Amino acid sequence: MSSSQQPQAGASILIHHQVDPSQHTSYESWLATIIEVAAGFAGHQGVTILKPTPGQQHYEIAVRFASEADAKRWLDSDERQQLIGKVAPLLQLPENVQISSGIDHWFQPVHSPAPHPVRWKQWLITTLVICLLTMLIPPLLQVLFDALPLLGLWGIRHLLTAGIIVGLVVYLVMPRLVPLLAGWLFKP
Repeated sequence: MSSSQQPQAGASILIHHQVDPSQHTSYESWLATIIEVAAGFAGHQGVTILKPTPGQQHYEIAVRFASEADAKRWLDSDERQQLIGKVAPLLQLPENVQISSGIDHWFQPVHSPAPHPVRWKQWLITTLVICLLTMLIPPLLQVLFDALPLLGLWGIRHLLTAGIIVGLVVYLVMPRLVPLLAGWLFKP
C-alpha cells in the first residue's frame, strides 16, 4: 500500500488567541468569517470554541480535519493568511498554533487559564461511552462473525471489536460529546 493510500489519523489545529479587551465584538465577527471559510476546505470536520470567562481574553479554538495533510493545507492557505492579517490588530499577542492528533486534546485546552476537568469527570464520561459501545457493538458484529467464522475466533473477534469501539470513541463520539458537556466538564 503506498503512503497516499494509507489511512490517515484525524488532526486538530489548536489555536490560542488573546484578544484585546476592546476588540471582542470585532473579533467575534472575524471568528464567524474564518470558521465559514475553513468549512469549505477539504477534510474539514468541525470547530470547537472555548470562549473566555468574564474578565478574560483567551479564546481556544480547535479546528478538526480528516488528516494532518488537510490541516496543514488550511494552515498554509492564502485565505487563512489573509484572515490572520486582518485579526492581528485585534490580538494582544501573536496567535499560538499547534497541530494535534489522536485523543490528547479531548480534555485539555491548549493554554487556557480555566482549570482542567477533574479526573473523575473524565473517567465518568469515558466509562459511560465505552460501556454503551460495548453493549451495542458486539451484538451488531455477531452477524459478521456468524457469516465469517474465521473472524469469530477467539482473539480475532476481540481485536476487531476493540478496534471498532476505540475508533468510534476517538473519531466520532468524544470529539462531539466533550464540547456538548464542556459547561459541566470544565466547571470546577
